Amino acid sequence: MELGTSMVRTGILGYGGGPSVIPLIRHDAVIRYKWLSDEEFAEILAIANALPGPIATKMAAYLGYKRRGGPGAFFAVVMHILPSVLAMILLLSAVNVLAGSKVVKGMIAAVSPVIAVMLGVMAYEFAKKGVKGLGIAAGAAFMLLALLLLEVLHVHPAIVIVLFLAYGTVHYRAVAALRSGRGGTGGTP
Repeated sequence: MELGTSMVRTGILGYGGGPSVIPLIRHDAVIRYKWLSDEEFAEILAIANALPGPIATKMAAYLGYKRRGGPGAFFAVVMHILPSVLAMILLLSAVNVLAGSKVVKGMIAAVSPVIAVMLGVMAYEFAKKGVKGLGIAAGAAFMLLALLLLEVLHVHPAIVIVLFLAYGTVHYRAVAALRSGRGGTGGTP
């Protein structure tokens, strides 16, 4: 009962993701219910930070496992995410009900230009950083290559990102090797 109550409470009050939930989980696990010592909590927090995925669900799973084994881990995670799941269901239901409303359509129409401008500013800033790091010619060439791959050849964006990251890694290492070979510092190109 304590585990379920604690996980629902942290799921409701932990607005803002993992960093806001960690103190709540610590309070319940270490101070209120004394399931863990401060040292054990710190160790589990470090391990949870090293693993992929949301930290709050990993902490909930650990506490549930420590208290009741595998079923306890499952129960703790479900109880922790239940408030968010219910809120999403309610909000999506409200969106579906209001989707046909002229007021909501007007609000969406008013927000669309703002989103377009924000995306444009973000694209400009990325392009500016690309040109600064690569030079005007290479930056423009990569922008055109990205446009060709995405819009003409319809390559999936994830593949394009991986290709550009791979190029950047090889390019960075090659430039660093050249600089260190010429007696340079081997620092950032």
